[in-house]
Amino acid sequence: MTESTPADVSNVVETDYEIGQDNVEGNVGPFGFDIHNPVFMISGLSIVAFVFYALALPEQASALFGWLRPWLTSTFDWFFLGAANLFVLFCLFLIVSPWGAVRLGGKTAKPDYTYLGWFAMLFAAGMGIGLMFFGVLEPVYHMAISEPLGVPSPIAEDGTIIAANVDAARQMGLAATIYHWGLHPWAIYAIVALALALFTFNKGLPLTIRSAFYPIFGDRVWGWTGHIIDTLAVFATLFGLATSLGFGAQQANAGLAHIYGVPESTTVQVILITVITAVALISVMRGLDGGVKVLSEINMGIAALLLLFVLIAGPTVAIFSDFFSGLGAYATNLVGLSNPIGREDTGYMQGWTAFYWAWWISWSPFVGMFIARVSRGRTVREFIICVLIVPSLVCVLWMAVFGGVAIDQVLSAPDTSAVKAQVIDSYNPPISLFAMLEGLPFAAITSTIGIVLVIVFFVTSSDSGSLVIDTITAGGKVDAPLPQRVFWCTFEGAVAIVLLIGGGLGALQAMVISTGLPFTLVLLLMCWAILKGLMSEER
Repeated sequence: MTESTPADVSNVVETDYEIGQDNVEGNVGPFGFDIHNPVFMISGLSIVAFVFYALALPEQASALFGWLRPWLTSTFDWFFLGAANLFVLFCLFLIVSPWGAVRLGGKTAKPDYTYLGWFAMLFAAGMGIGLMFFGVLEPVYHMAISEPLGVPSPIAEDGTIIAANVDAARQMGLAATIYHWGLHPWAIYAIVALALALFTFNKGLPLTIRSAFYPIFGDRVWGWTGHIIDTLAVFATLFGLATSLGFGAQQANAGLAHIYGVPESTTVQVILITVITAVALISVMRGLDGGVKVLSEINMGIAALLLLFVLIAGPTVAIFSDFFSGLGAYATNLVGLSNPIGREDTGYMQGWTAFYWAWWISWSPFVGMFIARVSRGRTVREFIICVLIVPSLVCVLWMAVFGGVAIDQVLSAPDTSAVKAQVIDSYNPPISLFAMLEGLPFAAITSTIGIVLVIVFFVTSSDSGSLVIDTITAGGKVDAPLPQRVFWCTFEGAVAIVLLIGGGLGALQAMVISTGLPFTLVLLLMCWAILKGLMSEER
């Protein structure tokens, strides 16, 4: 305990902290694993079985994955959208509530990292590969094809530009993209991170998902109730990471094919995942400060340089205009985009939004625990404002720059635009970033930088994800044995590989939705647990 709390809560926490710790100590098993039974065994054996199933019966697995994603998104779209709305409202409530003054770690706690280092780590872990993959693709696609909220496309069937539709479609393309990368995903991350930080730093409980539910379930969190929660968190995190690694491998392969003529195939992507997983293992061995923190700061530096180049080389004035008009359109259409009832744009709502919310929710144990570990010393208000607002604005800027330039290329020269050819005419998502860079100076150099950035983001996600899964399966330990971290890092890559072999992007997306669905219920309960925990804190 780092500060005093009212007697009725303090006594419970201090007494049961020892009981909880005894239950999550784990056992040192074969190969040096510090096994937290049964979470490690259930999740580890299930993942191994899944890998062998997908490899042994690839056609059956591919058919299953192909059916699973559209069924889940069309059946549970209302649930994903409604839950995400509640998460945003809950975070906004905490900002203005008296509990915003509670400090994570106690009244005298000081931040472990500077703002720059803190922002770099949470941003690189939370959005890296996704921004690289979707930064060009999504604004163009929503402007020209998906027509969110019924805003018509500015591109006619014969490829000509319909001038009357340009302004509204351009703004909606950016607004619909910002919606997927703004307040909603970061609210999801903030809830998990706040719960873990509060119950670990202020209540003295282990750094694992089950600890957040102590106010609701009491001692049962050290039994099967907690085992189920932690096991769901492992599944959600692993498949969420595998999806991102699959996106990264496909994009890196597309860039290598576009610039250097490397064949674009599943074989090459498997090799990429294998090599990059090996690099991630080195970072995992170096730990949080020596590996993840250093790579995160490198990521931010390279990403900032690429962003600055595109901003200067592209139509700079139009980009700044897109930034503000996109923000304005996002604010104007936020309620409409968030509404799950009576929508006609089901292709956008089910094919994109429902998938995104499931993806962010499946990532939330990973990103949330990672953010929690580096957020000691922040007040709840400071924490939520920074986690919600700062990364959201960076995402908006990224989309305005990369998406804005791509939209400008499509609308100003539709007959010669590589982006139009790859996104609108043939829909080749992994190549979209490089198609946009092709229209700017020094395309070979910037595309190579883009490939490097994708790979470094890939490594950062893999090693930080391994540390988080390892912490969950070790019962909250942040210093579990090295062989255990190596095991999880290796199997993250293996899951991404078998999903690519067993059905490509569709398989990756199907598994992330199927694990995100039950974990949404976990997050809804977590909001109540946070409120109960904050009510016991001195402000």
